[in-house]
Amino acid sequence: MKKTILLCSFIFAYTLTFAQNSAVWNGKKCAIVLTYDDALEVHLDNVIPVLDSLGLKGTFYLSGYFPGFANNIARWKAAAVNGHELANHTLFHPCIGNTPGREWVKPANDLSKYTVQRMTDEMRMTNILLKTLDGQSTRTFAYPCGDTKIGDVDYYKTVEGDFVAARGTKSEMKKITEINLADIGAYGINGQTGEQMIELVKQAQASNSLLVFLFHGVGGGHSLNVALAEHNKLVGYLKQNASTIWVAPFMDVAQYTKAHQSKQK
Repeated sequence: MKKTILLCSFIFAYTLTFAQNSAVWNGKKCAIVLTYDDALEVHLDNVIPVLDSLGLKGTFYLSGYFPGFANNIARWKAAAVNGHELANHTLFHPCIGNTPGREWVKPANDLSKYTVQRMTDEMRMTNILLKTLDGQSTRTFAYPCGDTKIGDVDYYKTVEGDFVAARGTKSEMKKITEINLADIGAYGINGQTGEQMIELVKQAQASNSLLVFLFHGVGGGHSLNVALAEHNKLVGYLKQNASTIWVAPFMDVAQYTKAHQSKQK
């Protein structure tokens, strides 16, 4: 009898622990973050209306010099008021230009010619610029082109205290205890179908992981593009499965991850 009771207690405890671990993301199985880069007008025209209609919030990585930013100040302010995250993608979006395939990088925006101090100054100035739009002092960052270094220096480390977390470009999904807040991976989307993107979400659900999507064009607006209808299949699935999927801005998920990791130490 005692053995039966002990066995039942063990099974109950194991089941409870498994349930808690599988619902680690704010009570859900996984976390999904929708990020959109480069302040494109299609984000304002195509993406935000769809997200708003579903009650979902996205993260928009903005660079001050992009026309889509400069020509739509009031609309970006409105997006922030409605709960979307405005995030730092540097002032001039510098990328390393002295490698094959980067011939499109303008000499003035070639990260290989930057000093660390220049990059630091431009990142901090972008935080000030964004604060004029949303009044916020906390911010997340995304590495332009996924380039994390100037020479052999990891430039983010010089301003890490100014940010909650940074998003990279490595295609990976990780459990909450494995996440590196200084370089959180993301799946770049370019031509995938809704079904292919939903399959990634299902993988995140099964593994209790964080999945970050990285979009540029949505229904046009950029050479890296996904059809609007396919994007809408994805967000529709997220809405339909809201009971097990936590969809939130990058800032919210990063702060939640940071707090969880601190408790584990």
